[in-house]
Amino acid sequence: MGKEHWENIYATKGMNEVSWFQKVPTTSLELINQVALNKKDAIIDIGGGDGFLVDNLLVLGYTDITVLDISKNAIDRAKKRLGKLAEKVKWIVADINEFVPNKEYVIWHDRAVFHFLTEQQDKENYRKLLNTAVSGYFILATFSDQGPNKCSGLEICNYAKQDIQAFFSVSFRMIRSFKYNHLTPYGTYQNFIFSVFKRMNE
Repeated sequence: MGKEHWENIYATKGMNEVSWFQKVPTTSLELINQVALNKKDAIIDIGGGDGFLVDNLLVLGYTDITVLDISKNAIDRAKKRLGKLAEKVKWIVADINEFVPNKEYVIWHDRAVFHFLTEQQDKENYRKLLNTAVSGYFILATFSDQGPNKCSGLEICNYAKQDIQAFFSVSFRMIRSFKYNHLTPYGTYQNFIFSVFKRMNE
């Protein structure tokens, strides 16, 4: 997805200068709280960058949190912000296309990585990764079919509910899906589709 591109963004833009900024990512937190069985569930935030989901999960008492991002600059910013609390989080700098997990996660959260995967092979690799790494729930937010077709200067893929459902239905059952208008720091709206999937028993 272009490590250099993302390193440059996080080196040159402040946290409230990027479209995805949310001090409290309410929707993601509500969905995680709804599916979590307990505060010890292993949670991974894909493309978490220097976002505030991890801060809020720590405040809520979750104890097994992993943040993955392609940008070391983004993760370094999050660590600096959290200070000593950063030691309670596992940080992984990796391209999602090259990520090899060493554990299973009860909850996999992805707000806006999947829609940057424009090559079919990369999408299929992502699906295979889910199949091996997720034991419980998969929470996905992507740009909807009413959303923008570019983000941060990159082409993205837009999705309707039926597209997402069909693509991930081999091992996961969609239990909820809805559209959401995200208000950017610039005062504009981006339309997302949030989907929650549950791993099916094999």
